[in-house]
Amino acid sequence: MMETSLQYLLFPCLLFCCRTNAVLPAALTVNPSRSQFFKGDSVSLSCEEDNSSAGWTVRRNTTKETRTECGDGWGKPAGSTCNISSLYKHDSGVYWCEWREGAASSSSIQLTVTGGSVILQSPVLPVMEGDDVTLSCHTKTAPSNLPAAFYKDGSLIRTEPAGHMTLHHVTSSDEGLYRCSISAHGESPSSRISVSGNDLPVAMVMTPPTKVDQGLDEDYDDVTTEHHF
Repeated sequence: MMETSLQYLLFPCLLFCCRTNAVLPAALTVNPSRSQFFKGDSVSLSCEEDNSSAGWTVRRNTTKETRTECGDGWGKPAGSTCNISSLYKHDSGVYWCEWREGAASSSSIQLTVTGGSVILQSPVLPVMEGDDVTLSCHTKTAPSNLPAAFYKDGSLIRTEPAGHMTLHHVTSSDEGLYRCSISAHGESPSSRISVSGNDLPVAMVMTPPTKVDQGLDEDYDDVTTEHHF
């Protein structure tokens, strides 16, 4: 009975007396900074974190594979950076940074590789509410200042004579799928624009007190709980 009572007393301690280690989320950066690419383009994806990028790797989901790591049949790892020298359509997918086999992860981004002749240059990551966002329509070979029509969620927004369109002071109502088209060249794939507030994501790894901290016997089992906010 005394042993059972002790367990009930210790359980709240496991929940509330934990030492908390904050794992600052890495940001996945893309160079060149865009979400659409022509077939044959090159790209570098880097996991960047304020303290250290050690332990972070780039992973992806595509139509052919799930949660594969850079270097496992695609890309060439260089520390926390993944270089892809020549993109193919099957490289389209969701990419993210992961720390120590899933202990923490970054926000994910969608990269699209097209075999067509037009791409939309748009922000890779969510944009801050109130910012101005410029979208550009590009062809693979022609000048980048050709007249272009811009669409959101399938509906025409307007046609811009120089192939650039700016969204002023964006809000959540500006979120959606955007694409563009250039006469005699074709249209781009669609890319999603997301708008975020000022809150930054934090990945928290909760580590319970040690056996010495709790005054427990050496054969007491440790429990580690991971939380993502």
